[in-house]
Amino acid sequence: MSTDTINPRAPAAPDERRWLALFILLIANFMNLIDVTIVNVALPSMRTDLGATDSQIEWVIAAYILAFALGLLPFGRLGDILGRTKLFLWGVAGFTAASALCGLAPNIEFLIVARVIQGLAGAMMTPQVLAIATVTFPPHERGQAFSLFGLSAGLASVCGPILGGVLVSANLFGMEWQPIFLVNIPIGIAAVIAGWFLIPRLPGHAALKNDYVGIGLFGLGILAVVFPIVEGRTYGWPLWAFAMIAAGVVLLVLFVLWTRSRAKIGAPQLLNFDLITNRQFMFGAFVTTVFASGIPGMFMVISLLLQGGFAFTPLESGLTNTPFSVGVLIASAIAGRFGSHYLRARLASSGALLVIGIGWMHFYIAGVGDSIDHWQLLPPLLIAGIGLGLGFSALFQLVLSNVPPRDAGAGSGALQAFQQVGGALGVAIIGQIFFTNLGNSMAAGSAPHAAFANASSLALWYVVGSFALVLLMSPFFKRPAAPAHGHGAPAQQVAIEV
Repeated sequence: MSTDTINPRAPAAPDERRWLALFILLIANFMNLIDVTIVNVALPSMRTDLGATDSQIEWVIAAYILAFALGLLPFGRLGDILGRTKLFLWGVAGFTAASALCGLAPNIEFLIVARVIQGLAGAMMTPQVLAIATVTFPPHERGQAFSLFGLSAGLASVCGPILGGVLVSANLFGMEWQPIFLVNIPIGIAAVIAGWFLIPRLPGHAALKNDYVGIGLFGLGILAVVFPIVEGRTYGWPLWAFAMIAAGVVLLVLFVLWTRSRAKIGAPQLLNFDLITNRQFMFGAFVTTVFASGIPGMFMVISLLLQGGFAFTPLESGLTNTPFSVGVLIASAIAGRFGSHYLRARLASSGALLVIGIGWMHFYIAGVGDSIDHWQLLPPLLIAGIGLGLGFSALFQLVLSNVPPRDAGAGSGALQAFQQVGGALGVAIIGQIFFTNLGNSMAAGSAPHAAFANASSLALWYVVGSFALVLLMSPFFKRPAAPAHGHGAPAQQVAIEV
C-alpha cells in the first residue's frame, strides 16, 4: 500500500534489529501468500468431508479473495492513522486466529465465514509490510530488502501446491484438509511474539481520517455483483439475481459520485478521485482486473478435475500444478533484469504465452479419455507460468508509470484491490461455467471422466479469452514517460494469483 501518505520520522541511524524485523515480515507475508495455492489443492477433500455444494466450494476461495480485496484500501489508511506496526501485529494475530477457526470448522458455512475473517486479517497485515520495510531500511539497503520479498513470493508460489498436497495426503491425526490451516497457528504465534519485540514502533497520525461511507458503498457494490454470479445458477437465475447485479452497479456509481464530492471539499477518499478521472489508470485497472481473473478460478477447476474426475491424490495434484509456479519464479527473476524497459512488449508477450499455454491445456483436456498423463500438462503449465511471471510486474509498472508521483502510492494500493476483485470475479465466472456444464453432462449420463474433462475444457475458454483480451489491449497503453513507480508491490502480489 501507500508509503508516501505516512511520512514518519525515520531514525537518525538504522535500527540494529532491522534484518530480524524483516525476517518476521517475510514469514508473515509468506504465510498470507501461500494461502490460496495451498487451499486449491484441498478443495476436493473439503467438498467431500463437509458435503459442500458447488457454489459453497467457490465461496471457500472467493470469500477470502473478496474480503482481502475490500480490506486493502481501508486498512492501508487505518495503518496511517493507528500505526503500521500495530496494524501489522493485529493482522497477523487475526490471520492466525482465523486459520484456527478454518481448521476447526464443523461445517462449510462456518468455514466460509472464517475465510472472510482470514481475508480481512490478511488485508490488515499486507499493506503494512512494505511500508514498515521502507521506513526501517535506509535507501541504500532497500533494494536488497525488497528483493527478498520477491524471492519469498516465488517460493510461496512453488511451495504452496506441494505443501498442500503433502499435508492433505498425510491425513495427520485423521484430518485430511484441516492441517493446511492449522499449520499457520504456531507460525503466526511466533511471528506476533517476535514482531512485538523486534519490529520498530511506527507512530500513527490520528488527524488522518478514513472514508467509511466510501468503504461501505464500494464493498456493498462489489459484493452485490459477485454474490449473484456465484449463487445464481444454484437458484435457477431468479429475478433477484439480476436485480442485485443492477443494484451493485448503482452502488458503484454512487461511490464515484461520493468520491467526487469528497474531493471537492478536500476530504479523505477511499480511492483518490484524481485516479478515477485518470483515463490511463482506469484503463489499466480494467486490464488488471481482466488479467487477474483467470488464474485462481483455473486452478480451482484443475484441482477438481484431477482429484474429483481422475482420482489423483492431493499430492499428485499439487505436483502436477508445480510447473506453473516454477515458470512464474523463473520469469519473475528474468523480468526483474529488464527494469522498466519494454513494458508493453513484455505485457503482450505475457498475454501470448498465457494464451498458448492455457489453450494447449484446453485442447489436451478436451481430448483425454479415461486417464490423464500429468507429464502432458507440464509444458503448457510451464509456458503459462512464464507468461504470468513476465506480465504482472510489467502491467503494474505500465499503469503506475502514467500516474502522477503524488498518487503513486494510492494507485499501487488501488491496483492491488482491483487485482483481487478480478480474482473473485474470475472464480465466480469460471465456477459458473464449470459446474453448469458438469451438472448438465452428468445429468445426460456422461461418465465422470468425460463429464469433468468437458466441463474443465469449456471453463478454460474463459481463461484463454481473458488473456487474449490482455494481449489485444496491451498496445493501447501509453508509452511510459518516466520510470515506473510503486516498486516492490507487483512482485509481492504475483504469488497470490498462482
